[in-house]
Amino acid sequence: MGQALLVRPAILLCTLNAKYIHASLGLRYLLANMGELRAQTALCEYTIARRPADLAAELLALLGPAEAGRVQVVGFGVYIWNMSQTCELVRLLKAARPALKVVLGGPEVSHEHDQQPIVALADHVITGWGDVSFPKLCRALLHGPLPLMKVIAGEQPPLDEIALPYAEYSDADLAHRVLYVEASRGCPFKCEFCLSSLDKTAWAFELDPFLAELDQLYQRGARQFKFVDRTFNLKAEASARILQFFLDRLPPAPLAPDLFVHFELIPDQLPERLKTLIAQFPPGVLQFEIGIQSFNPEVQQRISRRQDHAKTLANLSWLVTQSQAHLHTDLIFGLPGETLASFAQGFDTLYALRPHEIQLGLLKRLRGTPIARHTEPWGMVYDAEPPYAVQQTSVLSRQEVQRFVRLARYWDLVANSGRFSRTLALLLQGASPFAAFLAWSDWLWQRSGQTSGLSPEALVDHLFDYLTESGQGTAAASAGRLAPEPLQATVLAALLADYLGSGARARPRRLQAMLPAQGPPAARSGAGLVPRQQQHALGANPPMIRP
Repeated sequence: MGQALLVRPAILLCTLNAKYIHASLGLRYLLANMGELRAQTALCEYTIARRPADLAAELLALLGPAEAGRVQVVGFGVYIWNMSQTCELVRLLKAARPALKVVLGGPEVSHEHDQQPIVALADHVITGWGDVSFPKLCRALLHGPLPLMKVIAGEQPPLDEIALPYAEYSDADLAHRVLYVEASRGCPFKCEFCLSSLDKTAWAFELDPFLAELDQLYQRGARQFKFVDRTFNLKAEASARILQFFLDRLPPAPLAPDLFVHFELIPDQLPERLKTLIAQFPPGVLQFEIGIQSFNPEVQQRISRRQDHAKTLANLSWLVTQSQAHLHTDLIFGLPGETLASFAQGFDTLYALRPHEIQLGLLKRLRGTPIARHTEPWGMVYDAEPPYAVQQTSVLSRQEVQRFVRLARYWDLVANSGRFSRTLALLLQGASPFAAFLAWSDWLWQRSGQTSGLSPEALVDHLFDYLTESGQGTAAASAGRLAPEPLQATVLAALLADYLGSGARARPRRLQAMLPAQGPPAARSGAGLVPRQQQHALGANPPMIRP
């Protein structure tokens, strides 16, 4: 989508987001800091689903025809998810208009840029922070003197010298998109798989001006805030003030809350003051993303990750049992020295705490991250193309990595979706939930040959067949826990309750005889809940539905 202007802009700020709902915080920082060039600058956001040829035509039309003596600049935010499409877009732009000045920024071009095709195509690259450096470069390109260097190290000014970007969110952004905000930048931790490990510390924005900007967004109607801080709870005093800010804006009971706020938490730091505030939030308002990554102490030490296991487990347990926050936890597969058995143990430890979601990620070798130092010692082989996912290690075969990729996809469909909360309990019977799900994953791959395009209805039928006909079901029956007929009835009851609770409207083959006549969709409660949270909230207290 291009920003309509009365005068043709000389500078375009552009990026390709993964989805429309994402709104680029980085571009809005640049726009807010353009100073006297602000009136000549337009913001253009697209999605990676758009054809580069169409985007090139749209950007050139927005700039207008090339004119002698008139400099035109396009700045691109380049990330791991849009590198390929942005490279093609830059190639098309430079072929159509060679005099166009293309400037790149973002994490994907801030490191190891010497051999990157997109860098070869561009005129300039700003590495690191661009808030001040991009406007300075534009002034030089438009008015001189011209910069001597192609690659420019971004200047890191004091945070109070950076104009905050939140007024640049449009009314349409507030109505239809998740708003990204940050109370701090950087990270004091050194986890080697993360680009934030290159930071020396974390820097906090002055809190009063930041909260005033959030209040302006709230007054304009913003209700979904996603904090991108790597360490939201690093400083308890600031965290408490931010939590209190949102508590103060909750409507009085019994009105349903209409807020959704996402934070990334350090798992082993949760002082009582923050617990007291967190416990006051009703369901559907808070979502915490908690990166566990690995429970293997040797692996954690190897990648320079500090994490107190006892405090992590205690804090997670408290959040699950004593708060209404939605917990999105993360594990990473493929870390150097992490075996399949070791990862399984970590998964089982985390699953026993019952967080709402366990995101299963595959290690990626992001450009510039220190994880590269383990490539030779641990036989790390990565895909050469974005997102640079690990393919094998000295302790993980290529086949094991592929098995995990399939498992992660199926886990997202069955567990993280919240659609199968009752059936999942049957599926994960046994000493190891991970081993049980891996067996289901292998079976489903052999049966369907699909990791995408599996509808909820197809999953219902596959789950019924697996639980009643495969090793999982027959093992349960032979162990005396359930006879075959009661087992089938139990599976059907769980699938039926899950399916009706999900709000799905089709009729799976295995449930056709049991489904009621089609009526209006069931009403959902919780105005502040995002769709995925709704499924987990509904699954928390399942209705008793029998075949």
